[in-house]
Amino acid sequence: MQNFDYQTIGIALLGGLIPAFIWLWFWLKEDSANPEPKGLLLLTFIGGILSVFAVLPLQRLTEGLLPDGTTRMVVWAGIEEVVKYLFVAMIALRSRHCDEPVDFAIYMITGALGFAALENALFLLDPVSLQDSVVSLLTGNLRFIGSMLLHAVASGVIGMAMGFAYYKNFARREFALFTGIVLSIALHSAFNYFIINSSQNVFSVFTLLWIVTIVFIFLFELLRRLSGRNYRPRFEH
Repeated sequence: MQNFDYQTIGIALLGGLIPAFIWLWFWLKEDSANPEPKGLLLLTFIGGILSVFAVLPLQRLTEGLLPDGTTRMVVWAGIEEVVKYLFVAMIALRSRHCDEPVDFAIYMITGALGFAALENALFLLDPVSLQDSVVSLLTGNLRFIGSMLLHAVASGVIGMAMGFAYYKNFARREFALFTGIVLSIALHSAFNYFIINSSQNVFSVFTLLWIVTIVFIFLFELLRRLSGRNYRPRFEH
């Protein structure tokens, strides 16, 4: 395993964290009317970072068990989305501060951006260590546009599904959670599949991702308005 000096690690971490903070600022601004506690948001972001250390061993384990291709791609996407959800659920989703439908999406997006920040930093280590500024810039920009957005939207889908079922009974909320996880894995897998198999037409893949993001923002606004009902169901989270 290659050893990296502190300067390389620092630059790579900044390359991962700064885009993540920009995206986080964007999503939190969408819910500025009733902001979440900064401390809990920070813990959720850190939880997302820590979830990378749970995902990597699981992916290495399945690497030797699954053939390279679509099956492994779907399983790896599933590992990432489920582990991210579990970390965010333990930290924030059962907190008393998660008391509105939109909060579920906010916390899932926050955790996902923490995950993406460290993941991107790891991708940047090699080009930064080789002092290849062009490669580092292109890698950072593409992952800023693609990976950061993908993680935020894919995990946000889980939070959004939970949010729309917030006022429903327990069975419907559990079904919504299951549906959200399935949709997030499908979205994550589809993006990975197209980005790998459409190397000559990357622009179209990112365009499709932006279209999905626009739909997500529209649904996020509906969820935010639903949160204005100021009503808590009698069922516990």
